[in-house]
Amino acid sequence: MKDVILTPEGHQALTEELEHLTTTRRREVAERIRVAREFGEIAENAEYDDAKNEQAMLEHKIAQLEDRLANARVIDVKHVDTSVVSVGSVVRLRDVAAKKTFEYHIVGSAEANPAEQKLSNESPVGKAIMGRKKGETVEVVTPRGGKLKFKIMEIKAA
Repeated sequence: MKDVILTPEGHQALTEELEHLTTTRRREVAERIRVAREFGEIAENAEYDDAKNEQAMLEHKIAQLEDRLANARVIDVKHVDTSVVSVGSVVRLRDVAAKKTFEYHIVGSAEANPAEQKLSNESPVGKAIMGRKKGETVEVVTPRGGKLKFKIMEIKAA
């Protein structure tokens, strides 16, 4: 598996989620299975089957989180190079055509969330601006085949 790049906040969030799933959620699902067993014949017990499926999905999610954390490379924001765009940078971009400015925190794909202005380094825009400098203009091909131009207005550490 490839390295999972995380900010300190992203690492903390995954650690807390794993803790919640391995303690609280495991207990809840185990209790659901115990209660479902009391309904009688397991072979014809939809409640039991549903609880066992939930348990399997939970264990899969736990394994994924453990794997991500085991392969995590946490970015030290004190060492983020602000001369170029990199993971951990906060970048102000200007959409040349729309004449609008956006600010994004560049993060690894594991913690990307466009609604929170957290842009993955593997997204089309993220790939286009990685390693670029302030003042450069980049062209991004959108998933639908259109093209957007962004000018990098500012790069700072998160």
